[in-house]
Amino acid sequence: MSKMGNRFSPEVRDRAVRMVGEHRADYGSEWEAMSSIASKIGCTAETLRRWCRTEAGRRAAPAAQGVDDKARLKLLEREVKELRRANEILRKASAYFAMAELDRRER
Repeated sequence: MSKMGNRFSPEVRDRAVRMVGEHRADYGSEWEAMSSIASKIGCTAETLRRWCRTEAGRRAAPAAQGVDDKARLKLLEREVKELRRANEILRKASAYFAMAELDRRER
């Protein structure tokens, strides 16, 4: 079973996807628009649908990443706050034991 290579250049794919977006309102459904445009560029409607879904996923990825970044930032800020609190406790404990050691040596 041999797999056919990419017949369409990235420019043709981008243009076809853009045409679906621009002419969607001229048709009764998105599938009708895809079928019409696909026949004009020489591919199947399913191929064009797959290109459109891939492009939509690429556009949605940065938005999803922004949500992940916000959650990660919040987590890191919480961790920094806890570490600063722990450092302060350790600083105070160190000073306390240093004073206790000095008192013990004087006796």
